[in-house]
Amino acid sequence: MSVTIYHNPRCSKSRQTLALLEENAIQPEIVEYLKTPIDESTLDTLISKLGFESAHQLVRNKEAIYKELGLSKDSDEQTLRTAMIENPKLIERPIVVKGEKAALGRPPESVLDII
Repeated sequence: MSVTIYHNPRCSKSRQTLALLEENAIQPEIVEYLKTPIDESTLDTLISKLGFESAHQLVRNKEAIYKELGLSKDSDEQTLRTAMIENPKLIERPIVVKGEKAALGRPPESVLDII
């Protein structure tokens, strides 16, 4: 079964997670989501596979763009999802997907549970 990593090469956790996969003889499909932004359907699928109830669980709320857009913990779900699609920097990373399961690589070792 194939493995996909939603990856930002500038992020140390993302690089560590990719290295961990490779150390375990897994050559994942690499999606650099900042270069190739995901669509709403993909975002919905990732949130579901991660077992999250809300996009709030996947947003990087410490990013400057989060504050610039006036987002908060009180932002409604659709506003947050739209902001994440239009500004993929808001999406927490890395995300590793295998089949119907996904894991957030924070810490990187957490992805071992799905591979």
